[in-house]
Amino acid sequence: MAWFVPVGRSDDDDHRGGNPLVMLLMLIVAPLAAMLIQMAISRAREYAADRRGAQMAGGSDGLAGALAKLANASRYAPMHQAGEATAHLFIVNPLTASSFLTLFSTHPPIEERIKRLREMV
Repeated sequence: MAWFVPVGRSDDDDHRGGNPLVMLLMLIVAPLAAMLIQMAISRAREYAADRRGAQMAGGSDGLAGALAKLANASRYAPMHQAGEATAHLFIVNPLTASSFLTLFSTHPPIEERIKRLREMV
């Protein structure tokens, strides 16, 4: 990607190389930025799916209640058999994560989903 961005170059330069530090920074920052954007889009789609599901169900109380039951059940009966490779198959995230790692999650926290559904009423 850095080869397509003429950072640090001008037409009157005799040497054809750009600033290697800027290129290195671009190579590091660009994939991280793309990943964060992708995760934000995924979370937005999850909220949109919740909103559409609530509309189809005729109200958000039922969906919010179901999510709350799933969240409570996962607290009382932790899913020890789940690993990172299979976590995406579960309705409720079976892995506990720090608040920093939730930034890199593709799905919003279930508590936030329930809160937004309850606000729809």
